[in-house]
Amino acid sequence: MKIGRNSPCWCLSGKKYKQCHEAFDNKLNSLYNQGYEVPDHDLIKVPVEVESIKKSAKINMAALDAVAEKICEGMTTQEIDDIVSDVTTKMGGICAPLNYDGFPKSVCTSVNEQVCHGIPGEDVVLKSGDIINVDCSTILDGYFSDSSRMFLIGDVSEEKKRLVKVAKECCDIGLKEVKPWEPIGNVGAAIKEYAHDNGYTIVREIGGHGVGLEFHEDPWVSYVSNRGEGMIMVPGMMFTIEPMVNMGKHTIKTDPINGWEVSTLDGKPSAQWEYQILVTEDGYELISW
Repeated sequence: MKIGRNSPCWCLSGKKYKQCHEAFDNKLNSLYNQGYEVPDHDLIKVPVEVESIKKSAKINMAALDAVAEKICEGMTTQEIDDIVSDVTTKMGGICAPLNYDGFPKSVCTSVNEQVCHGIPGEDVVLKSGDIINVDCSTILDGYFSDSSRMFLIGDVSEEKKRLVKVAKECCDIGLKEVKPWEPIGNVGAAIKEYAHDNGYTIVREIGGHGVGLEFHEDPWVSYVSNRGEGMIMVPGMMFTIEPMVNMGKHTIKTDPINGWEVSTLDGKPSAQWEYQILVTEDGYELISW
């Protein structure tokens, strides 16, 4: 929609458009005319929205912190679900996964060869040597936050420890590529290269996503992309960095009964961390981790 130069800016800053986002939009239009994929305004988080999303993220991280304090050998994944649900509701939030497209629990708990979307249960008991990803997502007043962490249970093998470490380093490598006015494919390319150099593979079918006003928004974020590909990152964009790093092959399968739990096809372990980030004028800001 065409905006008059003296009209209020679409970002709700209260400033005139010509003093606020006119140059920003002109730059987007120029890149679009050069053939680049650029975000619409509805993918740009304005300051009032960012502040609300940060309040949601505070709950999200508090739930993960509570899990970190209590997780141990002998605990069931249902107990993890209970912790997340309790912390989230007491702080005024809603667990985003619960009933999302029929998902039956408040958090995802993916153990060992499970890649993602593990369903908590009383029958899943954490054993010494396990690695587990706890993926927590929160809604507060309609604003979404999303991050996950890996946990080592008891006496974990050096092989698994290294996988978890490199998966974390993949996220950190990706963060360094978050730069305004650069293609988002640079993030995935750096992650893919680092994982492969360390002898691991990256899941191809599942990636990161925009987040904040919805649970899952555009852009879809691949971690096997090439440099120069994908949507241009611009200040105000928010998305997740969450590569799924496999010890074996990249191929995966989905449980045919529950339709949710994704595991490695070869049965080898997988690890994943997830950061929620905001693109800024000079790089990025971590929102939830």
